[in-house]
Amino acid sequence: MLSVLMVSAFVVSLLVGVFSIRYAHMRDAGTMHEDMVGVQKFHVAPTPRIGGVPIMAGLLAGMLAWWWSGKTGLGQWLLLLVSAAPVFFVGLAEDITRQVSPAKRLLAAFVSAGLGIWLLGAQLSSLGIPLLDGLLLHWPLFAVLLTVFAVGGVCHSVNIIDGYNGLMAGVAILISLAFAYVAFVTGDRFVLKAALLLTAALSGFLVWNFPRGLLFAGDAGAYLVGFLLAELAVLLVVRHPGVVSPWFPFLVLIYPIFETVFTIYRRKQRKAAAGLPDSMHFHQIIYKRLVRWMVGKREAKHLLRRNSLTAPYLWAMALLTVMPAVLFWQYQWVLQLFSLVFVVSYIVLYRRIVRFRSPKWLVLRKQADKVTPVRHS
Repeated sequence: MLSVLMVSAFVVSLLVGVFSIRYAHMRDAGTMHEDMVGVQKFHVAPTPRIGGVPIMAGLLAGMLAWWWSGKTGLGQWLLLLVSAAPVFFVGLAEDITRQVSPAKRLLAAFVSAGLGIWLLGAQLSSLGIPLLDGLLLHWPLFAVLLTVFAVGGVCHSVNIIDGYNGLMAGVAILISLAFAYVAFVTGDRFVLKAALLLTAALSGFLVWNFPRGLLFAGDAGAYLVGFLLAELAVLLVVRHPGVVSPWFPFLVLIYPIFETVFTIYRRKQRKAAAGLPDSMHFHQIIYKRLVRWMVGKREAKHLLRRNSLTAPYLWAMALLTVMPAVLFWQYQWVLQLFSLVFVVSYIVLYRRIVRFRSPKWLVLRKQADKVTPVRHS
């Protein structure tokens, strides 16, 4: 049955992706040209940003296949998609109009998080920190506010790492598979199906997003994926108290989460507004300091190749947190240790790369441009 759900989500996401590309190129060319302007923009051709549509279409197709193959857990999946509706549609409005502010998108994420608490009971009850756990237990309002803030923060974090071809989708697939594994081990059929459906829908989108970058996730896609990952993380902890450590989903999601925290810190250090875009995220310095000088000239095909070479660096970094999280998902102190190791490693690598002191093992040998010999008569 799981294979039917996954194939349905993948195929529909793939096909709707085709129509999204064709429609956007015919109807939205001017807006796509405008979208290439900005310090955080690194793509080389006008590209549609409505990749959230095929992802959502794949998830809905999976719901229909779920209904056809058996209705166990279907109601919870429907409620999860209903909860995701505000953040998805507000993100889609931004992708189409470019007139929805970051504050409104974050507010929509908070609304979706509130719906998740109301409809699914997805409310944090433990963080694995004694003092905070006591507050969560005795102050339900604090638990609600913290959950809303955490879910909204993950939505924003996933949107931040959506910068290069395949980056966000590849990292999200790794995270979803980690959640699916722990759900399988704990016997949580709903979270298992939901995580695999998200993996399949993302895979259909990824076909068009990596390596050629024919379709971008946009805010609808990034916020939708971020919300679903956050909800699955909360549900795993809430549905298996004392079994699944809260530090398991934290370690799995630590790359986008800490990227956001570090971004806020460095912008405050520079006395810059926290909400303004810049070009100093970790994936952007990977591109500028490591990848940019490796491939070719400033021709479009070389720029595209450099763009696509960036994501594997970050996939590897995410994998280095996902693997220990999956191996030690029950051992809280080990998860905390790996979280600390990641934070220290991130800061050290960031500073070295920014200062042009990148470790040699990170730098690929630059490919020399092919020179056509000149024949003399």
